[in-house]
Amino acid sequence: MKPTIGRIVHYTLSQQDADAINKRRADFQAFRSNFSGPSDPGHAGADGHVAHIGNHAAEGDVYAAVVVRVFHPETTTANLQVLLDGNDTYWATSRVEGEGPSYWAWPERV
Repeated sequence: MKPTIGRIVHYTLSQQDADAINKRRADFQAFRSNFSGPSDPGHAGADGHVAHIGNHAAEGDVYAAVVVRVFHPETTTANLQVLLDGNDTYWATSRVEGEGPSYWAWPERV
């Protein structure tokens, strides 16, 4: 099977992916703890930040991902929006089909 835009696949996080996700979430928590302005949207001084909140990500975690771009029909290289266990996503670029961290795979049908 070849990946096409909009298909759902499974993506396995690498340590680098997990570190980037956890850093983004930690950065938001640090900002939130130091921000003294109003946080309700539409009020003067509201920060406009998008919260990155979710459970800790670790190497080897597998998440659903949406194929958002395929580079060549004959390859399995694609960009993915990984649907994390939280309110955010992770953009995994130029990932290929395979097994293990940094790879995507077709979901098993049961």
